[in-house]
Amino acid sequence: MFSIQKPDDATIVELLASTLRRDIAFGTLLPDQKLKIEELRRRYGGSNHSMRETLRILSAEGLVEATAQRGFRVTSATEDDLRDILLVRIEIERVALSRAIALGDVAWEGRLIAAHHALQKAESVVTSAPDDMTALQWDEACRAFAYALIEACDSPRLIKLHQKFFDQSRRFRLAQMREGKLNWANRKNRQKALLDAVLERDEGAANVLLKQDIEDELNT
Repeated sequence: MFSIQKPDDATIVELLASTLRRDIAFGTLLPDQKLKIEELRRRYGGSNHSMRETLRILSAEGLVEATAQRGFRVTSATEDDLRDILLVRIEIERVALSRAIALGDVAWEGRLIAAHHALQKAESVVTSAPDDMTALQWDEACRAFAYALIEACDSPRLIKLHQKFFDQSRRFRLAQMREGKLNWANRKNRQKALLDAVLERDEGAANVLLKQDIEDELNT
């Protein structure tokens, strides 16, 4: 007989973290909402231990905060929060992009072109069918393109910081998309110009366009 293997604790925590990230991004779990272990466990499954570990991971990522009463809550999502996140993203990603332009090889250029193509495909789909599934696919394509831009920077710590703050800006980005505040034509033109500037190794133009692309997520 075949035995059914149960997922180990690490797999359960990974699945729980992915689900909670999604629900924070889509506003199912609201900014400043208290996160009680027992309620979360009933809603999402897992044990008390796995849920605590999940919240610890999300706290390290800046999506959840520990409270003075040793509980947890969803991190706030004010305009000041967004401005601060984008400030940090701009500084980190401009440094990383400059290094990638200096160090990246032809194989990196190929991956960047592929990521840009996938992003354009995802943006075309999400503008015509903006449901939750296409929104998630679009957001992942945004993440992949942003990562591809800097992956040749030869600094794992810069990349890790980029991913952390990119994920913190996720719910704002999805909100802008759902509320129809993104100018898709402008995004398409700017992203193509950014790709061209990087491929031409024009660091100055690339960093100006990168800053504009990040600031577009604020859009206030």
